[in-house]
Amino acid sequence: MSQTQKLARILASRSGGHIELALATEGGQTLKVLATQDQIDMLVDELEDILNSPAEEGPSGPPEAA
Repeated sequence: MSQTQKLARILASRSGGHIELALATEGGQTLKVLATQDQIDMLVDELEDILNSPAEEGPSGPPEAA
């Protein structure tokens, strides 16, 4: 797995039947991915769950991949 990068910004646009996400890091790297409507719905649900849960104290960083 690659090293964690700090997010600078996210751009989203429609690309045919998909949604294109462009994730730009503070280091200047950009990752573009295509997602389905269902995948975006799941992402929004996960982010809402995180934002609505109490903040955890402890080591920061992304969760382990499944």
